[in-house]
Amino acid sequence: MASSKTRTAEISRKTNETAIVVKVDIDGEGRFEVATGVGFFDHMLEQLSRHSLIDMTVKADGDLHIDDHHTVEDCGIALGKAISEALGERRGITRYASLDLAMDECLTRAAIDVSGRPFLVWDVDFPTQKIGTFDTELVREFFQALAQNAGITLHVTNHYGANSHHIAETCFKAVARVLRTACEADPRQGNAVPSTKGSLKG
Repeated sequence: MASSKTRTAEISRKTNETAIVVKVDIDGEGRFEVATGVGFFDHMLEQLSRHSLIDMTVKADGDLHIDDHHTVEDCGIALGKAISEALGERRGITRYASLDLAMDECLTRAAIDVSGRPFLVWDVDFPTQKIGTFDTELVREFFQALAQNAGITLHVTNHYGANSHHIAETCFKAVARVLRTACEADPRQGNAVPSTKGSLKG
């Protein structure tokens, strides 16, 4: 359960396909402990933690003998649920953020509304189907699951890039940075919910 004093949460999720434990601290320092069995995905989750400054523990045991899909998607589900629970009523947050993030030849934009309304707009193409053994289509699957379960509206656009690794990494880093900004306290908001509706629960 989310703490009333700190924005933390822990989610355990077990199905016939995966067993996942996720812990988050929204007001962390970007510390991470990640072990999903999918090397490239671990690297991306580490980027998400480090650049959002959300402390994350993600432990997954999935049916990798089939493929990586269930593990990646279910980690997105569990992480999204943990973020949503940790944010609680979303009082006093900045709510909105957008950013263009560069990495070598690649430029990616992310925009976010921590609105309680889940939606993903994804405009990213990869020049290759795989990064090592990792299917590039799973990047979208992860962010779809994350947005849906965190209750966030998320737009991700890759303007240009030639290297699939760089494109994926800029997606994770850009989302991390806007998530960090949008979840930060707005001192002028005080304890108010940043909505004329008075609620950000969808």
